[in-house]
Amino acid sequence: MTCTSGRTDWLVLAREVLDIEIEGLRAAGDQLGEEFVSALTAMAECRGRVVITGIGKSGLVGRKIAATLSSTGTPSFFLHPVEGAHGDMGMIRSEDVVLALSNSGGSDEVNAIIPTLRSLGATVIAMTGNTASAMAELADITIEVKVPREACRMGLAPTSSTTAQLAVGDALAVCLMEWKAFDKDDFRKFHPGGSLGQRLAMCVDQLMHTSGLPVVDDSVSVREAVSVLNSGGLGLVAIVDPGVILKGVFTDGDVRRLVCADGLDMERPVASVMTASPRRAVVGESSARVLDLMEQSEITVLPVVREDGVLAGMVHLHDLLGKGALRFSGGVGTGNAR
Repeated sequence: MTCTSGRTDWLVLAREVLDIEIEGLRAAGDQLGEEFVSALTAMAECRGRVVITGIGKSGLVGRKIAATLSSTGTPSFFLHPVEGAHGDMGMIRSEDVVLALSNSGGSDEVNAIIPTLRSLGATVIAMTGNTASAMAELADITIEVKVPREACRMGLAPTSSTTAQLAVGDALAVCLMEWKAFDKDDFRKFHPGGSLGQRLAMCVDQLMHTSGLPVVDDSVSVREAVSVLNSGGLGLVAIVDPGVILKGVFTDGDVRRLVCADGLDMERPVASVMTASPRRAVVGESSARVLDLMEQSEITVLPVVREDGVLAGMVHLHDLLGKGALRFSGGVGTGNAR
């Protein structure tokens, strides 16, 4: 492809970009103050999970921050704000801490869910370059991450700002490691390497749960299904026929959608509002393939069936990743198993 700008000094431009980003990192470091310490304290003392949310480039940075936190001893996951507004808020618990990312602080999708997050009891931390923004006003704690300029000459493409967000996220993760005295042995537990490969080579039925499952018959009412959904702690209840063949699922997200649509009739049959023919894993299927399905569909729990469709169990994302025992009474929910 022919260069249309006529420029040839590419190394000069590349070094200029790096210098601008270094400038941004220095500015971010100089801005850190007591709000950073307050945020760190809230995350360190969190009895639930640290939930990261953001959209666009900030969302991509948020996914990396969540991965870094999880791998260094701080249970964390990424919540897409749009999915959160459509049912995935069922994953949030009152003991959670939410870190919301937006350079401008004006991300409508993120700001729209912050009041609900706080009403659920979660502590909300904003990481933004604009402390006078709506996000900063909505949050409990605000970490200012403001850069002098973007490396993009037009000042449009997020460059220095996202680098600074990522670096401050790393600073939080490293400080949390020190706070918790996270050592090499702990690091090995969260990075099993070959052990993870071995788990993913196993069949899903070797890892699934088979007892205490939230299951109801397809003849029950919505009221009965909601009761099992509430006590099951997974955010999902499986609907089966008398032969225990999986007919559908009913989730926290389904309940919210019915409430918002003014269609929650507790006495109607759950079969009339369930998600029929939901995504499922099959006994004998590899855990690696099931993990791909769950990640692509952004769901945390899947029913597992036999070849004839009979429900055999349920598998949680943490079962596949080897992140410890799942307690049904306090497990995370799922937005939708469709």
